[in-house]
This record gives sequence, C-alpha cells and structure tokens, in this order.
Amino acid sequence: MTSAAAGRTEGSSVQPITRHETVGVARATLHSGLRATLRTADGVAIDARYEPGALGAEGPVIVVAHGFTGNLERPHVRRAAGVFTRYAAVVTFSFRGHGKSAGRSTVGDREVLDLAAAVRWARSFGHARVVTVGFSMGGSVVLRQAALGRSREGAREGAARGGRMEGWGRVEARDGAVSGAVGTAVDGVDGVAGVAAVDGVDGVDGVDGVVSVSGPARWYYRGTAPMRRLHWVVTRPLGRAVGRHVLGTRIQRDEWDPVPLSPVAAVPLIAPTPLLIVHGDADPYFPLDHPRMLASAAPDDTELWLEPGMGHAEHAADDALLARIGAWAVAARV
Repeated sequence: MTSAAAGRTEGSSVQPITRHETVGVARATLHSGLRATLRTADGVAIDARYEPGALGAEGPVIVVAHGFTGNLERPHVRRAAGVFTRYAAVVTFSFRGHGKSAGRSTVGDREVLDLAAAVRWARSFGHARVVTVGFSMGGSVVLRQAALGRSREGAREGAARGGRMEGWGRVEARDGAVSGAVGTAVDGVDGVAGVAAVDGVDGVDGVDGVVSVSGPARWYYRGTAPMRRLHWVVTRPLGRAVGRHVLGTRIQRDEWDPVPLSPVAAVPLIAPTPLLIVHGDADPYFPLDHPRMLASAAPDDTELWLEPGMGHAEHAADDALLARIGAWAVAARV
C-alpha cells in the first residue's frame, strides 16, 4: 500500500436510447458529446452524458459516480469531468432520484445498477478500458460494483473449470453456463446469493480500475454532525421532504432489506483490479479511520492518498488532485 498529497477548498432535453444504439453514432455527434437516457436492469431511466476525450475510443473512459444530492449537471461534477477529459473519455450520469433521472434514491444500494448501466454504455463506444471514479456515496457504489463484477467474472471462470468456490458462494457449472451461487445472501441486488449476482443482476460487469474518493468504510455511521444530519434527511418524513424540495433529491422511504455488501467487505473482492482510495484529512463527514479501514482490508497493491487540508468529495477536490486521479486512471493496469 502506498500513500501520497492536495485539495481544498447546474437542463437539456434527454433522448431515450437502447443499449446498442450508441455503437454506430456519427463521429460529429460524438465530437461534441452525447446526452442519453439509459435503462437499468430494474427498469429505472438514468440521465447520462458522454464526452469523447483527446484519444477517443482508442483510449480509456472514466465513469464518474457523484455523491448524494449531486447530479451530472452540478458545477463540481462538470468541473471534475472537464479535468478528466484531458486524460480520457468521460461518462457522467445522475443516480436514481437525482437530477433528471427517474426513481428514488436508495442511498447507495440499488445505485449499483445505475453505475452498471453507465459502465455498459461506456463500453459500447468501443473503449477497451473503463475506470470508475466515485465520490462519497458514489465512492461506496464503485467499490461494490467492482466487487460484484469481479465475482461474476470469477463465477464464469469457475464454471469453465467445472465448478469451484468463489467469494462466499459456491459456483457450479451446468451445460457450460453458470447456474448460480449458493451461500449466505449478503447483497440485495436482484436476489443475489453469495457475493455475485451471477445470473440475477443484468449487466454488473467488471471494470479496469476503481477510484473511491471520500467514501465510507461502513454503513450507518453517525459519528459526525454532517452524517447525523444526513441520517435525519434519509430516515425522517420531514427530512425526505427537505431532500426533495430543498436538495433536489427524491429518497425512498423503505429501509434496506437486506443490507447491501459494505464497502470494507467489498474491497478484498476487487483484486486484481487496480484500486485507489483518496481521502482528505479535513473531511467533516468521514474521519480518517474510514480510508484506513478500507486500505487495511484491500490488497497490498492498493494505493491510499491522504490529502492534507482536503474536505469532502467533489466540492473539495481541486483541479490538481483531479488531474492526478485522471493520470492514475490512464496508467492503472492489472
């Protein structure tokens, strides 16, 4: 594990597409970017935007997962995308319940399906490498999505070998296909048994690099005043009204059932995909025990950057830090 240092410190019409319509999009359209509506595996419409970057489809693509109450049009998300386009093509999108996307926020649970749809769309432009960069809530989502993707790939490999243990579940081959994972249900996405939704989640595929910025290590954390306020917004009727009318975020009223795989439980499952954890030492939401816990649970080659003076997530990540993350995303290789 290595450590390094910086950082201190809003529509257009949306045209529906299918998963395959983007492959043949004209070069002129791609040159200026593309706005589209994606459909998740559970049927939620997600607002997304693609920007080609300097290398076009021959280079990597960075998929940006914003924080809670953000969306793809927020100034801090657009600023991050602008920096990242110096290094790669960029896909930004709004999580369910945010911005122009449909549905209601589940605060990091079903959002893994939103990211999965964005990753699949990113690959449809011909990019061989996809790197996810998540901030705060998005930071937890990229970790879990990568873990589910790696577990699904491991299940396929196990099937090809006639069946073997992968993660927490037993993966068995039947007529050359993966029949499923048998074990304790630890993740609630489309009835996942064991770690991966081997054939229960449509489209949670692997990625080629993961960056988690200002993310939590564990669920239900209330150790800071900002997190206690966030829990009030999410769990109380008046709080959810504030979320909808003041913060522009529509939040589901149901509690998680079952509780999704936690970030600290997800990180060991991501290997050998390169992983970077970034956190500010002045983060008012999650203190330094969160990134350190993640790093301790992660593979030895995981990088941990503790940024002096940096606060929380996109707002606090300055252009220099975003540039370093962009350079890391381009260089990261298995």
